[in-house]
Amino acid sequence: MGKIVLRLDRMMVERKMSLNELAEKVGISNVNLSKIKNNKVTAVRFSTLAAICEALDCEAGDILEYQKDTSEK
Repeated sequence: MGKIVLRLDRMMVERKMSLNELAEKVGISNVNLSKIKNNKVTAVRFSTLAAICEALDCEAGDILEYQKDTSEK
């Protein structure tokens, strides 16, 4: 089975936005946003994803990426 990878770091660089600035705009802690940014979470609330997209002026597909499992037959 493949997996969803978060590319939040890439979008933050494109938008020139720091972790602290984005966390403030989204309304979550720096620690939780850092976990999302570094793919250390197994789930993200849609409301959090929507707030991130609004703050970064992007679509969910800009920060979510599906990666196939290359070990599958």
